[in-house]
Amino acid sequence: MTRYRTANVHGLNIFYREAGDSHAPAVLLLHGFPSSSRMYDKLIPVLARRFHVIAPDYPGFGHSDAPPPETFAYTFDHLASVIDAFTQQLGIQHYALFVQDYGGPVGFRLAQIHPERIAAIVIQNAVAHEEGLGPLWTTRRQYWANREAYADKLRANLISLEAAKQRHVGTDPDPSLYDPDAWTDEFAFLSRPGEGRIQEDLFYDYRTNVASYPAWQAYLKAHHPPMLVLWGKYDPSFTVAGAWAYQKDVPDAEVHILDAGHFAMDTKGQEVADFTLQFLNRQRDHMVRVAGGAR
Repeated sequence: MTRYRTANVHGLNIFYREAGDSHAPAVLLLHGFPSSSRMYDKLIPVLARRFHVIAPDYPGFGHSDAPPPETFAYTFDHLASVIDAFTQQLGIQHYALFVQDYGGPVGFRLAQIHPERIAAIVIQNAVAHEEGLGPLWTTRRQYWANREAYADKLRANLISLEAAKQRHVGTDPDPSLYDPDAWTDEFAFLSRPGEGRIQEDLFYDYRTNVASYPAWQAYLKAHHPPMLVLWGKYDPSFTVAGAWAYQKDVPDAEVHILDAGHFAMDTKGQEVADFTLQFLNRQRDHMVRVAGGAR
């Protein structure tokens, strides 16, 4: 059974979903943009059969506090710092990571800070290589170079209703597979008072992620964490080349290209759950050793 909790971290109320035996190896699910831990609703009960599953909402997302940018710096370093403190507050010293989209930059920062805590990594359309960035990133790079001049184009490219829909459907030849509630709910979230500024600030900081790719790749090459890569090939933002690029750093990374979009669980939830559970089951003994014997 999934429980819906809140932890106070650095003075912020951080909402999270939790399921499974708290003595089992932990799996930390880190969500993408502009979603929340809700995107893992169907995955959590599957993984909870054998693992302790925790899925937080970042500050500014979902049901967590969203302080104004004047009082909280919306950077990926800051989000990672809050999530790191969150795991410590919950007593989660070692865990496998499941990261999607923005979960990648947050998760890789955690891995860099505490490589000894990371037992395995599951990547679902989260980029750590330049070749993973598709044509949509032309406007986004222009925004980084001249924020004021390209702010309107960035909003259309990133936080408009059409952009919310495109993130889900992408280039899938069968858009009838997609529930429109997915993007209308996300657009409602993006339309909350102050949310546009929060997301613009955070996306402006995304340039630091691209600059960090070499460091993340160095981490992977140095530590070779067990890795599963699941990639929706209809993603309009992240190219399939970004999936295969992980094998340059972790040659034995397991890669599966799915007939799905950026949010692969939209249409291939069962496949994502099956691949992830099978992978983590194979890593379970290793996860127990990393955690120092937790069962």
